[in-house]
Order: sequence, then C-alpha cells, then structure tokens
Amino acid sequence: MKKISAKNTLIGMVLIPAMFSGAVLAQGIDQDRSVKKPEAYGVDDRGVVARNTTGLCWHTGYWTPAMAIPECDPDLAKKAEVASAPAEVPAAAAKTAPEKITFSADALFDFDRATLKPNGIQALNEFVSAIQGIKYDLIIAVGYADRIGSDDYNKNLSVRRAESVKAHLVSRGIEPSRVFVDGKGEANPVTGNSCVGEKKTKALIDCLAPDRRVEIEVAGTK
Repeated sequence: MKKISAKNTLIGMVLIPAMFSGAVLAQGIDQDRSVKKPEAYGVDDRGVVARNTTGLCWHTGYWTPAMAIPECDPDLAKKAEVASAPAEVPAAAAKTAPEKITFSADALFDFDRATLKPNGIQALNEFVSAIQGIKYDLIIAVGYADRIGSDDYNKNLSVRRAESVKAHLVSRGIEPSRVFVDGKGEANPVTGNSCVGEKKTKALIDCLAPDRRVEIEVAGTK
C-alpha cells in the first residue's frame, strides 16, 4: 500500500497509552523496564509497561517475538535470542509519535471471523473518542491474517475485517470518504519463523496470534 503522508502526521492515540483493549502504542521496554526499544511495547509516562483492561501488555506494530519480555510474553521470551544491547535512543527520537496503532484481531474478532466482538466494539469506540479534536485527513485500516489457510482465503478475511472496522467507525460519525481499507492477508508476519508447524493446532494458532491484526493509521494536522 502506498504510504499516505500529510503535514505534521500524527496519531491521536499517543496521548492515551492505556485506553485501548488489544491496542498498543509505540514505546518498548526491555526486561529491566528501561526505555530502549521505542517500537516494541507501550509504556505510560512513568516508563512502566502499559496494559489493557484485561491485564495484557500492549504490542506496537513493530513488535516481534525477539522483543518479548517475560512479564508480558513469557513463552515467547524463552524462545527469544539474546541480543546485544541496542544503541541508546536519542531523546528527540523517543518523543516521535508512532505512525500507526495496532489492534489485535483476536481482541476485535473471534478466530476466523470478521464480526466485531463486544470488546472489539469497545476498543474502537475508545479509538474514536481519542481522535476527537484532531483535524485528520485520512484514516487507514489494514487487516492482516496468519498463515493458516490459503492465500486467497486469508486475503479475503483480512479485507472483511478491515471493512468491519470501517463500518463501525462510520457508525460512530466518521465520514466514509475519510476511511481507506485494505487487506494484506498473511503478508508481513511479525512472528517471522518462530512458529513451527502447518496443522491448525491450538499451539500454532496461539503462536501466530500477533500476525492476526488490524493496523490503523491516522494522518492529519493539528
């Protein structure tokens, strides 16, 4: 998808890192909670990892299993390779607003479905509230699926999920012409090669959960 740009691109949700169920903001932490990976986990203004209403940590769209921390993703953290300490993030870079918000598809929908769950509706309602007062030009909702199933099926499912998100945003007063949707199917998996197997087992479904997501980008000006 061609990147949408606008003057002073911003994301409304950077101001409220603890509101979205299944959603995350870019600001990661390592195991000692030092801010070192600005794209992995959402943190509050104290530098403490942010959690949603069900107590789960929030991943950003840049999160990968290699960035997993024991307090949030214990199973993945055990598999993560020990990486060398990253370079210190300049203060200016740490304050840069993220470009997109990632909602877990499992938080929005049942597995293999495109109908919003009550928790998904609540998360999107909070999203709409968060962008009130922002003069935005465009909202882009992009759906992704895991690799279970055929390419065509996953592409169709990701599109239907993005369209469900758009339909709800429109029902909350957002102009239809300002919401663009796309579906990428199983493209760009964030789990990489960390999930082994091809059969649709519970273990594989759980492992591939981060790949099932809907990314929402808000472009506009203050």
